[in-house]
Amino acid sequence: MASSVRAGPRLRRAVRAGELAALPARLRDELEKALAEEGGLVPFSLLRRLHAALREAGSPLHLHELLEGCEIHLPEVPVPPRNPELVARLERIKARLAHEEYQRMTRNITGQEMNGPLAEFGRQVRSVKAVVITVFNFIVTVVAAFACTYLGSQYVFAETAARVLSAVIVASVVGLAELYVMVRTIEGDLGKL
Repeated sequence: MASSVRAGPRLRRAVRAGELAALPARLRDELEKALAEEGGLVPFSLLRRLHAALREAGSPLHLHELLEGCEIHLPEVPVPPRNPELVARLERIKARLAHEEYQRMTRNITGQEMNGPLAEFGRQVRSVKAVVITVFNFIVTVVAAFACTYLGSQYVFAETAARVLSAVIVASVVGLAELYVMVRTIEGDLGKL
């Protein structure tokens, strides 16, 4: 944290030219001593006393005028050496995480080749099974929509023709929506291949 200011040309000129003659001699001596040191660092405590003395003396100089061109001195913070135990522990953790990530990436890879007539047959069975389930789901959804609409429309329509027509319309809409979802799903599955 900053605790001093590197003196600028305006403050140096004020001390040399005697513009601060109205100040107490002890304060002027401390200022001159601080400016004479290497780097010309003036502590904040000295600046506070200088500010109070300028006010008491009724000087036309203000502290902000004297501080023009000054820079806040930020001392370098020493970096403590790293603990060797901590470094070793961090390396072990990094290695473990890298191993876990590698295992996660390679978990579905086996050393066995999946070629041959049985492997191909298994892939085909899985593909046909997925298609059969999808078609069955489509048929059940459309039939259920038709049945619900047919039975629910009896409270609205007295004639059977109107009930059948409304049930066909609703089943068609549900069927189209189901087809849209199926196409998007298949399109997504093909995109992953």
